Amino acid sequence: MYDPTIFENLKVTFENQVYDLDNIERQITITNRVDRMDFAVLSRDFSIGFTLTNQPNVTAEIELQTSLEDLAGEILEQPGENLGCFLSLRFHKHVQDVPTQCKQIEQVLNTIWENEARITQTLSFVYEQEASSHLNIVQLQFNQKINEEHISDIPEFLEHVLQTLKVLNEI
Repeated sequence: MYDPTIFENLKVTFENQVYDLDNIERQITITNRVDRMDFAVLSRDFSIGFTLTNQPNVTAEIELQTSLEDLAGEILEQPGENLGCFLSLRFHKHVQDVPTQCKQIEQVLNTIWENEARITQTLSFVYEQEASSHLNIVQLQFNQKINEEHISDIPEFLEHVLQTLKVLNEI
């Protein structure tokens, strides 16, 4: 019988809970979903993007990734391995006052996420267009791998994502 991998179990759990927030609770609107197998390096990645209902200006994207090493280690039942998936979170938001808004974003994310992730803000604009605003892609890269032991933490994680979306919409 097929035994699902850590990646599959986490992916299905994230997917189900995010779709419940969209279809049942109507708190969010899903905007994108990617489920990819990279045959060049034999890795897997899953991402799901969404906005708060009636607030499309800030998008959240949850990404789950696993490597060949983690997949093979699990399938081959290699002992002593730290097997799991990497979790990252991205928010897309336009900012006008870069120094002020970026500082506010950094402070609020450190408060909500309690310094559990490395935060990076990447700003961009379209060349030769008046840059009245910059697209700020805010990435949170969590420091350790997650596995099935973290499944019970997913509802709280999603509450933090929703809280972050609400705050980012106000900045």
